[in-house]
Amino acid sequence: MRKYEIMYILNSSLEEEARQELMETLHNIIVNDGGTVDKVDDWGMKEFAYRIEDMTKGYYVVINVTAEPDAIKEFDRICRINANVVRTMIVNLDNQ
Repeated sequence: MRKYEIMYILNSSLEEEARQELMETLHNIIVNDGGTVDKVDDWGMKEFAYRIEDMTKGYYVVINVTAEPDAIKEFDRICRINANVVRTMIVNLDNQ
């Protein structure tokens, strides 16, 4: 298992309940594949430096996880096809 830091930005138009449900769904991708979500850092709503798909702000979340590469690939795949996930950045902490 490897350690990763994942930052993702959710659509700012999501209501609190829908946002929490989406966050739980994303985190369960890691957990259901045998990994762990070690830390969740909820940054909240932030303004973008530039427009992204006609949006000016988004909801930022940073998580630290321990997982297999396959779980990370699935997490990335789901984030790419979900319209409510604006951006994702995954950093492998073992390579630093």
